[in-house]
Amino acid sequence: MPPYHPDRSVSKEYPRQGPVHDAPAGSPPRLLDLVRERLRRLGRAKRTEEAYVGWIRRFILANGKRHPDAMGAREVEAFLTGLAARDEVAPSTQNQALAALLFLYREVLGRELPWMDEIQRARRPRRLPTVLSEDEVAGLLAEMEGRYGLMAALLYGTGMRLMECVRLRVKDMDSGRNEIVVREGKGGKDRRTILPQSLREALRAQTGEARRVHARDLEAGFGEVWLPHALARKYPNAAREAGWQYLFPAPRRSVDPRGGAVRRHHVDEKGLQRAVKAACRQAGLEKPASCHALRHSFATHLLEAGHDIRTVQELLGHKDVATTQLYTHVLGRGASAVCSPLDRRSVQGR
Repeated sequence: MPPYHPDRSVSKEYPRQGPVHDAPAGSPPRLLDLVRERLRRLGRAKRTEEAYVGWIRRFILANGKRHPDAMGAREVEAFLTGLAARDEVAPSTQNQALAALLFLYREVLGRELPWMDEIQRARRPRRLPTVLSEDEVAGLLAEMEGRYGLMAALLYGTGMRLMECVRLRVKDMDSGRNEIVVREGKGGKDRRTILPQSLREALRAQTGEARRVHARDLEAGFGEVWLPHALARKYPNAAREAGWQYLFPAPRRSVDPRGGAVRRHHVDEKGLQRAVKAACRQAGLEKPASCHALRHSFATHLLEAGHDIRTVQELLGHKDVATTQLYTHVLGRGASAVCSPLDRRSVQGR
């Protein structure tokens, strides 16, 4: 009998390769296709799907292509230990692999695995975030222009995460209330954050550009945008409405990998990341700044200005205020507010 292949059938009979709907009638679906279908039914993000499928495939191949149903605690623990000891992956990476295997066994194979609850999750060490000063932020933003310059200013001016900014839609701009609605943030939660007054005109111009792009797509016979979960069925016309279009549309239309529809997606986040990195070099910043450093700087500068930590927590979308308290390292309780005894001795000796 040939070894089990993760892209083949769950049974020991292997149908030909290709999409599930192309398989011969009556043949069982492939394991990884079952994983994908379950993830999509639960509304998990495409990135989660790609990560979980990748880890499950890697687990199967690491165990000689044995079927996961034929494996258990020993194989899972050995796989996770190997990631840490041999591959030296980060704790967050090891925990992602564990989450993928938990999903496989519980959600797809339907196995009760009390032993998996006993597996120790790797602890992620607490690191202090990279925070730019106000002058450093100003220098970085001065090196950027156009769409990416606006997006970087939004990251710092609102505290949004990278993908929250990239996925903004036209309807999320509430200029009347000076707010931006962040949809489907981390943990699937919605929240509101501030709309910087200094960006109102630029955002108005960007909204107009998004509407013009959408109008051209409609004239060309396209104009639909991807809608989350079941909204496309509940509101069949919403996908073609201007308000649902991405605020920062991609320069060209593309094929949806999950359904084959031709749509205009949002701009690729990697372009913004590269633009921020290039601006850091041009501004002469020595800190390892990134898009997320602008979010860290937003939170730190608000706390320095005396804003309540609970307010900052809500703007950031943190579940626990303890996460927000990490930024207090720059305040009166942090190292920068402590006078070194060497400095006191120098002052007293004058």
